[in-house]
Parts: sequence; C-alpha cells; structure tokens
Amino acid sequence: MTNANILSLQVEGMSCASCVGRVEKALNALPGVSNAEVNLATETARVFHDGSVYAVTLIDTLDKAGYPARVAETTIDITEMSCASCVGRVEKALNALPGVIRAEVNLATGRATVRYAEGAVTPSDIAATSTKAGYPATVHASGQTEDSTSARKEEEIVSLRRSVIFAAALALPVFVIEMGGHLFPGFHMWVHHTIGQQTSWVVQWILTTLVLIGPGRMFYTKGIPALLKGAPDMNSLVAVGTLAAYLYSVVATILPDLLPDDVRSVYFESAAVIVVLILVGRWLEARAKGRTGAAIQALLGLQARTATVERDGQAVELALENIRAGDILIVRPGERIAVDGVIVDGDSHVDESMITGEPVPVSKGPGATVTGGTVNGSGGFRLRATRVGGDTTLAQIIRMVEEAQGARLPIQGLVNKITLRFVPVILGVAALTVLAWLILAPAPALTHALVAGVSVLIIACPCAMGLATPTSIMVGTGRAAELGVLFRKGDALQGLGAVDIVALDKTGTVTEGRPELTDLVLSDGFERSEVLALVAAVEGRSEHPIAEAIVRTARAEGVARHELSDFTAMAGYGVRATVAGRDVLIGADRLMAREGIDTGTLAETETALAERGRSALFAAINGRIAAVIGVADPVKPASAAAIAALKAQGLKVAMITGDKRETAEAIAADTGIDLVIAGVLPDGKVAALDTLRKGGGKVAFVGDGINDAPALAHADVGIAIGTGTDVAIESADVVLMSGDLRGVVNAFAVSQATMRNIRQNLFWAFGYNTALVPVAAGVLYPAFGILLSPMLAAGAMALSSVFVLSNALRLRRINPQMDESAPAIAQAQDHNAVVAPAE
Repeated sequence: MTNANILSLQVEGMSCASCVGRVEKALNALPGVSNAEVNLATETARVFHDGSVYAVTLIDTLDKAGYPARVAETTIDITEMSCASCVGRVEKALNALPGVIRAEVNLATGRATVRYAEGAVTPSDIAATSTKAGYPATVHASGQTEDSTSARKEEEIVSLRRSVIFAAALALPVFVIEMGGHLFPGFHMWVHHTIGQQTSWVVQWILTTLVLIGPGRMFYTKGIPALLKGAPDMNSLVAVGTLAAYLYSVVATILPDLLPDDVRSVYFESAAVIVVLILVGRWLEARAKGRTGAAIQALLGLQARTATVERDGQAVELALENIRAGDILIVRPGERIAVDGVIVDGDSHVDESMITGEPVPVSKGPGATVTGGTVNGSGGFRLRATRVGGDTTLAQIIRMVEEAQGARLPIQGLVNKITLRFVPVILGVAALTVLAWLILAPAPALTHALVAGVSVLIIACPCAMGLATPTSIMVGTGRAAELGVLFRKGDALQGLGAVDIVALDKTGTVTEGRPELTDLVLSDGFERSEVLALVAAVEGRSEHPIAEAIVRTARAEGVARHELSDFTAMAGYGVRATVAGRDVLIGADRLMAREGIDTGTLAETETALAERGRSALFAAINGRIAAVIGVADPVKPASAAAIAALKAQGLKVAMITGDKRETAEAIAADTGIDLVIAGVLPDGKVAALDTLRKGGGKVAFVGDGINDAPALAHADVGIAIGTGTDVAIESADVVLMSGDLRGVVNAFAVSQATMRNIRQNLFWAFGYNTALVPVAAGVLYPAFGILLSPMLAAGAMALSSVFVLSNALRLRRINPQMDESAPAIAQAQDHNAVVAPAE
C-alpha cells in the first residue's frame, strides 16, 4: 500500500472512545476502504483505500455519522493560462488531487478557488499540482492587496508589448520580401535580380527562426509538452500550425529536391506573422483584462495606508496592518479614517458618501460610530478602533466584490465542458482537412493542404470562449459596486435574471423603519400621561422600531419614569412586564385574544387606524384594555418610483409584513404593490415565500432585519438593504449599499445587462468558430476559389478575443436605472487616479 492511497482528515465532534468507534465503523463500511484509523487526541482519521475513494465521499460519510470533517478554502494565483482549455486542464488536475472537494478556475482573474479537506492536502500541495500540470501557481497571500496583482498584470503587459515590437521588427522584412511581389509585381522581379530567390529565402529563414525561438518561444515550450501529454491547448494549435509552415519552408529552402517544382514554395511569412498577430492579440487581451479589475483598484484607493495611534502616551504613525482593536487613533481634519471605530472625544462632520451615497457630511460626536475609508471634515477627534484589518466594513466590501468577480455562473460549466474537448477535436479536423486536400484537391495539392491545415489550427482558438463569461462577470460586478450594489455571490447575477416576483419586507425596506406615534386612544377611566408612562417603561426594553417611537414620544412629553420587572418578549405577539406594581401587556389583537382580554369598542378604532395605514397595538393594564396605540412608519420617498420601475421590467412586486391586512393594503395602495401577505410572524416569512413560489416562479426577497435572515437565505435570490443588520447581510446574495429600493432596480438592471453581454460573447465565440473553421478548411474553394490565408486566420483569431473583451468592457458604461448617488467607487474615482472614469 502506498502513501498515494492514504487520505488523512481532521474530524470534529469526537469526545470519547465510543465516538472513535462510530467514526471508524462508518469509514470502514465504505467500498474501497481497507482500513480506517481514528485518533481522538489529534482528532484525525487516516483512511487506507484502493485508490477509488475521494475526499468528498469521506466527508459525506462523516457528516451523516454526526462527526463532520473540517473543510477549508484557499485561493491560488495561476500564471500562463491563455484559453478555456487551460482552465479545463488546471481544474481537472486540481479536482483529481486527493483531498480536494471542488476547484474552480477563473481565466479572467488568473485565480483558482479550491475547497479541500483539512489534513488531506495543503494549499502548497494544491499550488504545486497546478505547477506540475504546466501552469505555475502560488498560494494567494492572506490579506494581500490587489496592488501586487496589478503590478503583475502591468509587468505582463510590458513584457508582451516588448515581445510584439521585437517580433514585428523581425517579421516585417520577411513579410515585405515575400508578399511585396503579390502587391507590386515589379518588386518580386527586383528581389529576383538583386539578391536572388534563394538568398531571399535564406534571409526569411534566419529572421523567422529568430521570431520563433525568441518572442514565439512560449508557444512551443507550453504547447508541445501539452500535446505530448495528450492534453493539447491553444498553444498546441499555434505551435503545430506555425511549425508545419516553418518546417515545410525549411525543406523547400535547404532540400529543394525533395519537393516537386510545382509545390516548392516557402511560408516563412505565415509562421512569422502568425506569431506577431497572436502576440498582438494577447497584448490587447492583457490590457483589456487589466481594465476589468478597475473596481477593486478603486476600492483599494479608499484605504488609508497609515494612521496616528496613541501608544504609551505618545502619538505615533503606524501602518494599517499594525493597528489593533482597542487602539486610540487621532483623526485630524481632512484625513481619511483608517479603521471602523467609535469616537471617544471631539466633534466633526464625516463624508460617508462612499458607504451611503448621501453627499451631505454627517455630524459626529462622542459615542458615534465611524467607518474606515470615509473622510473627516474640518474637525478633529479621537476614536477607539473596533474593527481593523480584514474585519472593517471597507475590507468586507472589497472581499465581496472579489468573491463575486471570481464566481462561476452555472452557464460557465457547460462552456468549460465543451472547451475541454475543443482543441483535440480541432486537431482532428485539421488532420482530416490535410488528408482531404491531398486526396481530392488539384495540383498543387500539398501546398493547398498545408495552407488549409495551418489555417484551421490557427483560427480555432478557444481564448474567446474562455474569456466570454468571466470578463463580463468581472466588469459587471465591478460596475454594480460603483452603483452601490454588491453581489456577495456571483451566481446571483444569473439568478436575478430568472426572478418573476420581488417580495419586499415592509419595515425598513418599503418604509423608513423609524415609526412615529400618531394616535393614543384611551379607554374610559385611563389618563394619557399615566398610560404613556407605563407603556414607555415596558417598551424601553424592546428594540423594535415601534417601541422606539413610543419611548421618543414619552420623553418629548416628559411623562413620569418607572422601574419595571419580569419583562417578557413574546415573538410575534408583544411584550409584558410589571411596572409600578401593575401588569402591563402590549401587543397585537392576537395577544389580547390569547390572554382573554376584551378590546371592546377599541377594536373598531384599531381597524380604522389600520385602514389609514397605521400600525396599531393594544395596551392592557391589570388585565383590562387601556388604549389602542397608532404608529405610522413613513414610506421611503423612493419606494413608489422603485416599485414602478420593477413592474416596468415585467416583475410582480409583493410585500410581506406582520402588520394587519388593512395597514398593509393601505401602504400597498400608496406604493403600487401587487400582492400583500399580511399578519406574518417572523418565522412565517419563509412559508410566505413558498406561497409566492407556487406555480414555479422564482422569488427574490428584499429585507434588512435580523428576522429577515431566514427569508433572505430561503429566497432564490436574497437582497439585503445595506443599512440593516450584519446577520441579514451575511444571509443575502446581494447587498445594497444605500438604504432604499432604487438599489434593487439597479441590481436587476446590472444582472440583465451582464447576462445579455455574456450571451453576446458566447454567441460570438462559438459562432466565430462554427462559421470560420469550415472556411479555413476550404469549403468555399470549389465554388469561389477562396482559401483563407493562415495570416488572415491569425488576425481573425486575435480579433475574436479582443472583441469579447471589448464587449465586456462596455458594461462599465451601464447607467443606473434610477438616479442614485454612486457610493464607494465613485468617490474613489474622484480622489484617485487609479481608475479612469466610465466612458
């Protein structure tokens, strides 16, 4: 038994020898496992098997046994990938590595995201596997900024530009000598009578050799080994095609007697110019790909590099990575705030437009929270760091954008399956093309066969296929961030396009989420000040927005303050407490019904308030109904227009709320909402989504509160308002930086534009090959005498990739569907020269 047949895993949840026995029994029961050794002290399991067992099988088995394996995720940076076939090769190699659960490679970012079982494999092993497959890789450093990636891309651009210039300088004389005679017949005669044909061929040979072993060397050092391994890629196509033209020409030059007179010719210019054109294409690709990462660069420009920190009584300037939570920072006028924190002392106004999109600076004083990346105004203050490094809001935003840009949409899986087999198929087509010409073509058949075979190899580049989806995702999600829409999960881009119904939470989403007390209608025998004081004492313990409205009114009216005891919150019903010796119960009519309290004539009042759009609550004191309380939560100014815009896109809009139907219907009538599901308890929102799904429709849910988290996770696409809670944001697929529904409209607009762009790219990439490979093979020759030149094939191939990238970059010009101040990156573009403004 070899080490190759041992898988080691880290196992959680074991506490005794019985646990060890259960884990061993579960693992030993698997087909192909010869022995499983579990160690309680090290919490590891070593599984000996026959080579047919994979980590994902072991992980599923351990999960079912109740002892989950530890899994982790790493990112590796990969170089020298040039096409979709390269992506397929790397993914195949990584997924075959024992311990790897899933590997996804992104051509546009040059990165792979790999999920693996801890203990079975390490990030270094994963990088080494990619390197061994022919694509050098390194582990992406934790906390590494995009600056290093940007520098690497810039270095690649400079290197390719240098290669293009050198190759073009060598290839130009070859092209002029050989092709000049076709353009100007007198030129051919001049060459023949001066240096002679043989000498001109030798000169072309020398110059072309320098092109191939110099700038073109990369095609052969990568393409030939890949071909010999039985895993040909785009480099293999170029290598075989150019070498065929080159070697045929060398034979014609130095061993002319081996070829009949009618086919003795040279194609040095084709080999040289093909290399030049493909290098030009790669150079343009590199430049375009550099621009696709503009969003991340702009966000990074918002990060402060240093900050002034109090250490041992001294103010010292420290790099951002050396700041710790709890440090006291000194923020001077005009400085960019380095980390998230709470102001200790001092006052100022802070420009928070990068987060909220609001252009007016916000007043800040002691106790106020500030966000790293925002800009201090004219005042100064000291703050206590609460979130530093990767925990800051800005770092989380950058991470969201990076993850979305590196995501794989479901449509990409099909593309990768096709492209993995594409190059071998093209090699076969090229071989059949040569054979057909040799058998069927008129003289000079060998020449025609060579030209057609080389043209097929060169024109059928899968680069455009591999770039079609990831580049559109990168640019689309970057532009979305500029518009204040963060795709936490890249597949939400595709998911939004399939949505039929948008379900909205009411409080804080459709409405302001800051209700105001509008009515306090009393039963006989109760006084306003007394009831308000008792109710406010109870609601002071609650964090619900309605409770805050009641407490604010009580403070404004200066009512008496009471101590309370025995506070109880009843989810979906209300609250109860003992205040000044009296039992106070506050909640909806269902709570009064449950407690057997008669609401009397106040029931009609409550219905009337609900019909006017008020949220109505009852208050009972010592088991007797005391008052009905009306609270209004104003509708956000943008809600009605945003809902109209969603409906204009063909979407149905629903609202899910815990309010009574009368209240919900009043708000729906004001805002144009189609469907209302009212009276829903917090845990009933998931069931409400299932109700909306009946008939097979896809549902997006928009919410902002803690109680929205299950619904956000359950919806086909969850959209969190950025002003909401961390829990809601973590459960969502899409996060809106601003606090209203205009961001939802823009999210749908970006999704539709990006998916349309991807479809255009895929149509071009596949249509291009479908149409031009037969032309390159010579199907038009019998009828029209048209045979595609290898040089034209190389030019067309290079242009196909450039077209796909250029089309993806058009997404940078997506206009917001609704006029909303662009947060985050728009500010970066104002303050930094890193990113050019959108065209």
